[in-house]
Amino acid sequence: MHKIARAAVIAAGLGLIAASSAWAQMAPGPKPEHLRGTIEKVDGNVITAKSRDGNTVTIKLADNARVVGMAKAQLSDIKQGNYIGVTAMPQADGSQKAIGLHIFMDAQRGAAEGFRPWDREPGSTMTNANVDSVVAGVDGQTITVKYKDGEKKVIVPPNTPVVRFTPGTKDDVKAGAQFFIVAAVKQADGTYTAAAINVGRDGAAPPM
Repeated sequence: MHKIARAAVIAAGLGLIAASSAWAQMAPGPKPEHLRGTIEKVDGNVITAKSRDGNTVTIKLADNARVVGMAKAQLSDIKQGNYIGVTAMPQADGSQKAIGLHIFMDAQRGAAEGFRPWDREPGSTMTNANVDSVVAGVDGQTITVKYKDGEKKVIVPPNTPVVRFTPGTKDDVKAGAQFFIVAAVKQADGTYTAAAINVGRDGAAPPM
């Protein structure tokens, strides 16, 4: 990959996934929040969307907004050595039951590595880590992921949605596409601003 293109991909990945580390250092003011939904209309850099909770929201993207596409993938696409994100629900035995998986681009390896609480569902978690092993079973797959501070056993049911991150463009930001914004900042007038956006392609829904 050309150095400039690779740098752009890395910046997009880190901007979309690792923004939380910078939030704590921001000056007092509106805190970035996660925003999920479906795009209804695009007018230049302004998006009108239906958020996951059913509200209509207006989002203004930065002029140089970073766009990452999400393409549908399969459990079989996840191999040992991949760097993935696991959205999951904790289980009584200490394992994580996946409710969504995303496969990072190679240039995004290491983005926001580790295990943390998440807001996809009440009590959900997010683990960004390297795939150490994959074992297929009757009820799906068991994946062991390792990160710098530990590892997790992930149970993946057969119907778990999987997407693969791909370089995106403004053309991906269109009516009907589903999106996930890591750092949407709510303004005083109720609208949002964002410097980056994840957008599903061909009906792909962000599983994170």
